Amino acid sequence: MDNIKVAQEKFKELILSEYARIERMKADQEVTDFSKLDKIIVGILPGDGIGPIIMEQAIRVVKELLGAEISEGRIELRTIEGMTIENRVAKMESLPEDVFEEIKKCHVLVKGPMVTPRAGEGLPNLVSANSLLRRGLELFAAVRPIKIPDHNIDWTFFRENIEGEYIWGNKGIQVNEDLAVDFKVQTKQGSERIARSAFEFARKNGKKNVTIVTKGNIVKLADGNFIKSVRKVGEEYPDIEIQERLVDAMSAKMMDPEFNKGIEVIVLPNLYGDIVTDVAAEHQGGLGTASSSNIGNKYAMFEAIHGTAPFLMDNGRGEYADPCSLIRAVGMMLAHIGYADRKEILDQALDICTLTEKKVVVTTFKEGASAAEFTDYLIDTIHQVK
Repeated sequence: MDNIKVAQEKFKELILSEYARIERMKADQEVTDFSKLDKIIVGILPGDGIGPIIMEQAIRVVKELLGAEISEGRIELRTIEGMTIENRVAKMESLPEDVFEEIKKCHVLVKGPMVTPRAGEGLPNLVSANSLLRRGLELFAAVRPIKIPDHNIDWTFFRENIEGEYIWGNKGIQVNEDLAVDFKVQTKQGSERIARSAFEFARKNGKKNVTIVTKGNIVKLADGNFIKSVRKVGEEYPDIEIQERLVDAMSAKMMDPEFNKGIEVIVLPNLYGDIVTDVAAEHQGGLGTASSSNIGNKYAMFEAIHGTAPFLMDNGRGEYADPCSLIRAVGMMLAHIGYADRKEILDQALDICTLTEKKVVVTTFKEGASAAEFTDYLIDTIHQVK
């Protein structure tokens, strides 16, 4: 019985912390207007493993597209030190407070992949730095575009980025040696704000469909309430159709034209969004081809969706990593801060380099192009597109 009482008290503390977070969400109304800033500070977090290698190439692309703005002081690229796995382990902090204070001085972030230690890897089992950054900066929407022209797929995923199974991912209760309990958290405020982001995107981009993906037939409360919240927000957008898919079917059949008919914008809770967007990225051509933006009212963060590629690093092939995911993330950042015209140039160049012309190809093997060689090709192509 003592174990149960301890578990009850811990659960009570978690519930109270959520009440406080809900109040913070209600008060979070400050929205950054980039058009009114004298200078936009872009924080650079190189990451671990292949992160610094592909970040170097991504920065080359930024400087190519925003050279005048950088030289005139309207854009500042500011490298933030201290988020390496070595420093985080030394401090036993996934997100060191002094580093976080520097991060908050930036308006947007471009982030390379970072190690999240797992049990058995010989490192302390630290919490995901990615999750802490998203929560600490209130980056509630993970936006991930997927395009597969051969299958007539042009989707944009809106993954709820903070709640779900991840928000209490390190706060489960080990009741006794036989019983462990983890949690899934869903709030009306969190669900409605991701839904509104998806519907607003759909309306602004001429999309006529928002598809909700859950496991609502089994997870009755959390997923059921998520569906209700999305549908409630959808009442404000009568011109946009709403449909539903189950997450297992979506993962298995997303390439089936009958199953995916009409899908354009997809809104999902956190864990399902993590899984389904990775599956979609593999169909697109691999995780190296996909990117993600993490959007909040005040801050935003743009990143590759793949990991640190320890196999490549261990085998001396880090220089041959594909930089496209992070470069695409840079493109999303450009549009977010008001330079959509530069993103369009980059998108055209990337299509030429990776789909049509393909004169230089990254395979991650030494027989293929290095990250730097591919970026040389991309920058030459940008010159042609301009």
